[in-house]
Amino acid sequence: MSWLQALILGIIQGLTEYLPVSSSGHLEIAAVIFGRDALPEESMWFTVLLHAATALSTVVVYRKRIAEIFAGLFSRNKEQWNFSMLIVLSMIPAAAVGLFFEDVIDNLFVGNLLLVGIALVVTAFLLYFADVYTAKKEPVKVNSALWMGIAQAIAILPGISRSGATIATGILCKTDKSKAAEFSFLMVIPLILGKMAKDLIDAPTTINTETSVLALGFLAAFISGIFACTAMIKLVKASSLKYFSIYCLLAATGCIIYYFS
Repeated sequence: MSWLQALILGIIQGLTEYLPVSSSGHLEIAAVIFGRDALPEESMWFTVLLHAATALSTVVVYRKRIAEIFAGLFSRNKEQWNFSMLIVLSMIPAAAVGLFFEDVIDNLFVGNLLLVGIALVVTAFLLYFADVYTAKKEPVKVNSALWMGIAQAIAILPGISRSGATIATGILCKTDKSKAAEFSFLMVIPLILGKMAKDLIDAPTTINTETSVLALGFLAAFISGIFACTAMIKLVKASSLKYFSIYCLLAATGCIIYYFS
């Protein structure tokens, strides 16, 4: 893996983890462009570092809110405890799908840009309807947390944006847009950490890639992740998801044309 590839993949991961355009879909596109031989076996370690970087960027942006969630698990404050339980509830669907079906999904989508393109079309329509939908300004409730959790599980499919699907689902469940965005970013942290643990178990014991290359990818994902996370909060409040809907349609068109060319 070259320095340039590490830099590009890190930026892609950082931006697309939070911007509603599907990080897994874009990494699949990058793998097709670069060639899978460009990513060696120890790329598993690179994947772990990218996940660590995006998790850390969320922690930096939401450090005070995360502290409140942890405190809520052991607090007598009913509001804090309820919010912490909503985070736990939202994790269940994606954790179950990731644990039992992730390998099946990976094998189905690897190298298949047609399916990625179709999934991006689904993301585009989700974003469009969420943008034009006039939502009530309600907090996250049990039903919205559960549906956002289900949307997060479906977003394991490359091309379905995790942030886009969860935020759109929250909005369609009448949740306030900014609260839906905040909950979307907070609910993914435990899953990222779980994914990292799984990848570490499966990772090879030796690392042949230069440490500097891995560090570059980590920093690129971390810095771009902070930017994307902060920007996404403002974009959701400004009802600007339709622009990402257009982008997803263009990316989907490119994937489908490439598949049939």
